[in-house]
Amino acid sequence: MQPDHRRQMLANLACSVLEHGRIKTTEARAKEVRPVVEKMITMGKAGDLNSRRTAISQLRNKKISYKLFNEIAPRYADRPGGYTRITHLGPRLGDAAEMVYLELV
Repeated sequence: MQPDHRRQMLANLACSVLEHGRIKTTEARAKEVRPVVEKMITMGKAGDLNSRRTAISQLRNKKISYKLFNEIAPRYADRPGGYTRITHLGPRLGDAAEMVYLELV
């Protein structure tokens, strides 16, 4: 997988988690996107201009970054970390890939 494609996929998955609160994906992708989501929420808690610009450039979606800074980050203001949870669902029927829910706590 090319680095540009990988970066875009992680940004899209992170946007989906932040927008919907929970996504169903493979275990490998969930483990890759989890640190990205955690860092975005930590930036949202900082709330300064540099954090906002960095979040917009990484997420590539102004609507989601607005929701991150105004709705999601204030929910985790008193939490020191661990904003996401991975819940195992079992293998996918087609290729037996492990499926999980990646959700905000």
